[in-house]
This record gives sequence, structure tokens and C-alpha cells, in this order.
Amino acid sequence: MDTETLLARFLRELTSLSPVAVWAHGSLAAGDYQEGRSDLDLIAVLPHSVAPRVVWRVAVVHARMRAHPLAARMHCTYLTPDTVDDAARRHLTWAHEQLFKRPVTPVTRRELHTFGRVLHGRGPAGLLPPVPDRELGDFVVRDQRDFWRPAVDNVPLWTRDVWVDLGMITFARATVTARDGRLISKREALDLLPGLGAPVEVVEDIRRRRYGDRVPPTEEWTARRARLTRDYLGPAIEAFTDSYA
Repeated sequence: MDTETLLARFLRELTSLSPVAVWAHGSLAAGDYQEGRSDLDLIAVLPHSVAPRVVWRVAVVHARMRAHPLAARMHCTYLTPDTVDDAARRHLTWAHEQLFKRPVTPVTRRELHTFGRVLHGRGPAGLLPPVPDRELGDFVVRDQRDFWRPAVDNVPLWTRDVWVDLGMITFARATVTARDGRLISKREALDLLPGLGAPVEVVEDIRRRRYGDRVPPTEEWTARRARLTRDYLGPAIEAFTDSYA
């Protein structure tokens, strides 16, 4: 399997950095991974602070991986034992074939504790503080209100598959997380969306592209899908966030 080959190669390349732990989260850990379609979401815990020389070595590791056909989908955030406690802290991350910094969100932290896959070293329970239900719920509501609702008004975004897919799926997942304090897979989110009033033809479009044949959409369908998605998500997000105000 190409994914397992990539992961084995990545762990070998990381040896020079002596990681304390390497974990997978997201679809790869949740059992909903689709090779060539899903991202590979990883966390590496390094033993010491991320000094400039460590940043350079991380960049070298990922540069060496670029020839692998799935490497562009591999994202990894680098923590250290003395920085894992701060959920707001931004950490060195390789994603979208570049280095930048971003936080490890409460959703990711809960994923790691609930179904994280240990690829190397210690498990999340021994290093990562647990995420209280209140913190998790507050985060998903804030994410819908402050990120996704403004994004709905950015019309050009919604002609792109990734925005339609993530916008709809993230809304369904946030609904369940805020209500029940649990995480659901992307497949479960798609099953849930029609019952939340989402346009069925958009949901089936996402399902086909994730689990079935990928047929390039027509220009007409792309425009219609964008309109249906925005018309649904705008009011749905507002009703959701208002209920937790």
C-alpha cells in the first residue's frame, strides 16, 4: 500500500530528529481514509525546542519525501514536550508543500485521545493534556461563527470542491460535537447532512467524489452547487451558533 510505504519512509527520515512520538489523526486514524483522496494528518513530538537548525532539518526531511506520489497530501505538525499544553500556541507545520505555523486545535487533540494511531514512540495519553467537553464545544461553535460563516460570503471559494466538501462536512461534525461532545467521521457526517436540511444533490456529489468515481463537474453544476451550498450553510451556521450564544 502506497500510504504505508510513505509512512515507513517518513519515520526513517525522522530518525535524525529523534522524535519522542509520531501520531496519525484525521481520516487515517478514524478508519475513513481514502488513498489518493484523503490527507495524511500527522503529529510529531520532538525532544527539544524547535530551533532554526531543527526547522532546517524538518525542511530537508520533507524535501526528501517529495518524489513519493502521496507526499503532497502529507501534513505534519511538530510539537515538543514543553509546548503541548498550550492549545492556542502555533507550532511548526509542514502542509501544502510548505512550512508555516498553526495551532493543534481542540478537535485534533480530542481525535488523538479518542482514536489517534501511534506510529512511533509514546501514545497521546502520556504527553497530551485531555480536552474537556466544554473547551471542545466552544471551539467548534467559534470556528463555525468566526471562520466558516464569513467564508460563506466569499463567493469564489465555493466553486472549488474542497470548500464545498469541508464546509458541509465540518458543519455536520460541529453540530454533533457541540450537541453530544463526540467526534464523527466524514462518512457519518455525509449520512447526517440530509437530516439537517442540506441539499441532497450536493451531499451525493461530495459522496461520489470521496468514495466513488471522480467525474469532472460541468461549469453549470459547479455554479449551481456553489449557490445551493451557500444558500444552505449561511442560515444553517447562523442558527447553529445562535443556539449556543
